Amino acid sequence: MQALVYLFIAIAALALGAATYFGLSFTPAEAVLAGLVAASIGVIITERRLRMRAERRLERGIEDLSRLLATDAQAGSVLGRRINALSELNPGQRLETIEADISVLGTVIRQVAEAVAEIEEKATKPAAPNPALAAERFSAEKPRTAPAPTTPAEDEIEPIIPVELVRQAISEQRLVFHIQPVARLPQRRPAGYDLIPRLMLEDGDLAEPADFMPRTGSTDVLQRIEGTALNEAVAIARRARTGGQAITLYIPLSAASVRDSAALEQLIATLDANRVIATGLVFLIGEQDFQSLLQSSRPALQAIQRRGAGFSLASASSLRLNFTDLSEIGVRSVRVNAQRLIGTPEVYTDFHLSDIASYVGRFDMTLLATGVTDERQIVELLDNEIMLVQGNHIAPAGPVRADLLLEPTRTVAPPQPAQATARRRAEV
Repeated sequence: MQALVYLFIAIAALALGAATYFGLSFTPAEAVLAGLVAASIGVIITERRLRMRAERRLERGIEDLSRLLATDAQAGSVLGRRINALSELNPGQRLETIEADISVLGTVIRQVAEAVAEIEEKATKPAAPNPALAAERFSAEKPRTAPAPTTPAEDEIEPIIPVELVRQAISEQRLVFHIQPVARLPQRRPAGYDLIPRLMLEDGDLAEPADFMPRTGSTDVLQRIEGTALNEAVAIARRARTGGQAITLYIPLSAASVRDSAALEQLIATLDANRVIATGLVFLIGEQDFQSLLQSSRPALQAIQRRGAGFSLASASSLRLNFTDLSEIGVRSVRVNAQRLIGTPEVYTDFHLSDIASYVGRFDMTLLATGVTDERQIVELLDNEIMLVQGNHIAPAGPVRADLLLEPTRTVAPPQPAQATARRRAEV
């Protein structure tokens, strides 16, 4: 196409030269020069137009390329975000959760199948006559005797030490605190320590909490004991942290301190002043007290949680709990009696014993078995993946090191608290 244009330019220049020679009486040299000038002008105009067209085409190509690069950059950014989102996922934990759900579902299906089979077996089996029931129908009616009185539970027994003596002992600074380890299986290394208040009597014996802690009323005594326990725990935790070892302390707490505005304000102030060690402080509170506080004093529990402290439910009578709600409020562990859990797990939950720990662990909580008395229980707990244990068989309660106490001069070695308690109960 370009050659044809140049051919037309040459013909036009030749025609122009011939016209000037014959029509304008130019000399042959002038006619040739006029043709060459016309041809040069035509070539220059044509080249300029071709160059401008090529430049416009190049600009359009650059614009298209820039749009493609922008699209690729946007696609790369989206891909990068998706890759980051995938990298943040934890498929292992999700798979473990799914495996736990499948295990729990399988256990429930098996229990339902067993229950249905038992019901069908009872329905198809004819009822055998009961001779005792038949004899009872024809026998003379006998007066019913009243049932034998049941002994109260251990946690319902009133303390044997009067409240007045407890107040006097506290004012005389005869309240001491010992610690009992919470061990982690299978190495049995300490995972935390329970802070246990004990009362030093005039004869030098040490009274256990069950002997002097008020059950009903006397909230001022509970508040003083729990406030002193918190101060002791802060001192122990701070000095242990200074020594390069962070520890977890379980501090006794009751509804009496949470519901009292002055005691709660003092507790919050103490946590605010010790935010560095607050994560290592866990308040040990009874299940019944905690459930009642969830209904009446939930903001107070949330205020404690926001300071970094946690909760541990003591003496849990059942594991049929709202674990999602407990996890949101800051519960880190649930304590159950080891002997009762192993012997009659159906009292606590409808799940199989091997599925309880994994189910509780889904809510970032731990199952803690208390009252361990022998090695057989430890083996059973290990087989069922319950790793936190406590009991006198693991390690009994003992005094704290003098360099960690708030008042080292009050450190005493317990003579034999269990024997002393038995002796006092026998005297009563």
